[in-house]
Amino acid sequence: MRLFTVIILASMMISCSKADISHYADLKPEFDLFSYFEGETTGWGIVQNRSGKLLRQFVVSITGTFTDENTIVLDEDFTWNDGEESTRIWTIKRIAANQYEGRADDVVGTAQGESSGNALNWRYHLNIETEGSTWKVFFDDWMFLQPNQVLINKASMSKFGIHLGDITISFSKD
Repeated sequence: MRLFTVIILASMMISCSKADISHYADLKPEFDLFSYFEGETTGWGIVQNRSGKLLRQFVVSITGTFTDENTIVLDEDFTWNDGEESTRIWTIKRIAANQYEGRADDVVGTAQGESSGNALNWRYHLNIETEGSTWKVFFDDWMFLQPNQVLINKASMSKFGIHLGDITISFSKD
């Protein structure tokens, strides 16, 4: 019963703290997911645990290709500071003005995205392989476009409502 109470309280705290995408409606430059990621983009990122300790660093090279006017495929190639290389391929569809759905092999179900002003928020579950097991981790993923085509991405990771850590990425157009 105690564990159930803790899970309910943690879920309530997370739902109360979710930022509202509409707060960014007037912020510039306006972020358009499709136009930003079309072509070549590079990102430099870090993974931190919930205490802020740096766990890993990476560089990601992204190639964005349209399959039709409402669908873009993002081919992401990661190079990690420990020498590991990995790939993720996102297929993202615009389902309405400022609303998106995304799929990738390690995403559980469908990622839901919404943009407003200079911001985009993704919410999804991701299967993460670590130490021989797979964890289903929730991502609350925020992107903010800055001047000069710099995009800052901060993703908070949690499981059962418990904050596990953060991923921060700075993107630049090639």
